[in-house]
Amino acid sequence: MSSEQERRQLDERARQGETVVPGGTGGKSLEAQEHLAEGRRRGGQRRKKQLGSEGYHKMGKKGGLSTGDGSGGERAAREGIQFDESKLRTRS
Repeated sequence: MSSEQERRQLDERARQGETVVPGGTGGKSLEAQEHLAEGRRRGGQRRKKQLGSEGYHKMGKKGGLSTGDGSGGERAAREGIQFDESKLRTRS
């Protein structure tokens, strides 16, 4: 199977609503999913650069506590989990 044929098949599946590119959720075509995935990857890298590795890690921990009922910060407060928010400030 040729690469062009594979891309056509993936594009058809994407147009039917299937996510065929990791990180491309919501894209209506193969190309759209590729662009979404690239933008999300770059956004994460930029945020990590702004916060530094330690701050980025802490932000992920806090986000991991979020539920459908509320944010990670609200849950942390309810359960008495302490976060050093100074690491979550972006650098100038």
